[in-house]
Amino acid sequence: MLTFLALASVVLLGIVPEQSQAIVIYTGWERHALVGSDIRLSCSFFSWRWTSEDVTFSWTYRPDGSRDSISIFHYTGGAAYVDNKGPFRDRLEFVGNPSRRDGSILIKNLEFSDNGTFTCDAKNPPDIVGRPSSVRLLVFEKVPIQAGVITGAIIGVVLGLLVLIVVIYYLMRFLVARRVFSLSVSKHGKKKKEGSQQRQGPVPPADPSKVKAAASEKKKQESRKDKK
Repeated sequence: MLTFLALASVVLLGIVPEQSQAIVIYTGWERHALVGSDIRLSCSFFSWRWTSEDVTFSWTYRPDGSRDSISIFHYTGGAAYVDNKGPFRDRLEFVGNPSRRDGSILIKNLEFSDNGTFTCDAKNPPDIVGRPSSVRLLVFEKVPIQAGVITGAIIGVVLGLLVLIVVIYYLMRFLVARRVFSLSVSKHGKKKKEGSQQRQGPVPPADPSKVKAAASEKKKQESRKDKK
């Protein structure tokens, strides 16, 4: 009886289908491109299982101003199928690598009419439950400056001003310190000179009697010279 129950359990477990798990799909959020250029629209997915041989990728396109989406690409069974009758005929190429969970496509020679939303869906059996991911394509004659570039420029200008202010601040401190030092040295030298003069003392006045005697002697010498 126990043997029968064990065999029945093995059989039941063997026929229970493998439980599927959620799959997460990734694309960009928004892409900008120029008219006449080529653009790669990336699509990848995350799954807890190994990449299945039955992995599939599907791309749909919804033009701006439209509510309806059209299928433009499908990959299944190791083969890629491109819509050759839609707006991207002869301009769409599969550039992904399914074994690496990459379902990217390349759109060539872009036109203004290509503006719209591209949606990628992927399946990795038994993981087939997942929300498709969308990327919006904007085609311009000239690619506009993105907000990140403007923000980066503003940050760069602010940092440059801060550096300039710091340099000016330290330069002013250096000049002030140099001026104070020179004044201190000049004042110290002046005090030293005055101190040496005070140590020497004032010059004593000449004795009047000695001055008178010297003048009288000088007159006598001059009179002697005149007599000769």
